Amino acid sequence: MSPPAAAERDPRGSGRVNLADALTWDADVAEALVDRLVTPPDGRIWTSFAKQDGVVFASMSHGGDIGHVDLLAVDPAARRRGTGRALVLAAEEWARSHGAKEMRFAGNPPCYVWPGIDVRYTPALCLADSLGYERYRAACNMTVDLGADFSEIPGDFTISDDRAGVAEFVRDNWNEAWAWEAVEAERCYHAKVDGEIVGFAAWGARPAWFGPMGTTRSARGLGVGTALLRRCLADMAAAGLPAAEIAWVGPIGFYAKAVGARVERVFWLYRKEFS
Repeated sequence: MSPPAAAERDPRGSGRVNLADALTWDADVAEALVDRLVTPPDGRIWTSFAKQDGVVFASMSHGGDIGHVDLLAVDPAARRRGTGRALVLAAEEWARSHGAKEMRFAGNPPCYVWPGIDVRYTPALCLADSLGYERYRAACNMTVDLGADFSEIPGDFTISDDRAGVAEFVRDNWNEAWAWEAVEAERCYHAKVDGEIVGFAAWGARPAWFGPMGTTRSARGLGVGTALLRRCLADMAAAGLPAAEIAWVGPIGFYAKAVGARVERVFWLYRKEFS
C-alpha cells in the first residue's frame, strides 16, 4: 500500500521543517534526536515522511507487528491545517504495509527519543485523540541537578569504564535493547564484586540522558546502583552538563532518595489497533 500523496517519503526528513521551532521543549537537542533515529541498530525497519512544514519518523518493533510514531514535528505556523494528520496517516499506511496490526505513539527501544508524547505537546495529544488512539500508559523522566558533588562513591566495589564483556553481561541479564544502548552510550560503567560484573550504568546514548542501569538480583541491596549512578552523574557534571535527565524511570523512589531526583517530564503512551 502506498502512503497518501499528501506526504512524501524522505530519507531523513529534517530538511523540511525547523525542528527547534517545532519541538519547543527539546529545541536544544532537536537535531540530535533525528541523528539518533537515522542511525538505528542493524535490522531496524524505519522510515520518514515529510511535507513542506512537517516531518514524521516511524519504525517497526523488532521482530514484531507493532508500528511506532517515533517523532512528529510540525511548524507552529502550519498547525491546524491537517499537516500532522497527513503525516501520521502516511506512517500508519507504511506500518500496515510491513505487517503492523497496531500503531503506537510510544518509544521503540533502544532507538527512541521519548517514552511517549510529552504532555506539554498539547497539539500532539489532541491529534492522537482525534485519530482514534487510546491512552494506555504513562511514563516519566526525572531530573537531577548536577551542581551537587557526586564524587563520593559509596560501597566497596570495583568500578570501571572498560566495556569488554559489558554488552554480553547486559544482554544475558536484561535484553538486546539495553545492550545496544550500553555500547552506543557516551560512557558506560560497570561494578564488580569478587571479580564478577554485578551491575552497569550508562549515560549519553542521548544527550544529557542517564540510562539504562541495572543490578543483578544477587547484588541488590548492596548499594551497587547508587554507586554506579553517582559515578555517571559525576562524569556528566565534569562534562559541563547542568542537569541530567533519567530516562523512562521505573523506581522513582530509588532515584529520589539516592540523588534527589525529581519527576519533571511526563509522557502519555497511545496505541490504536488496525481493523
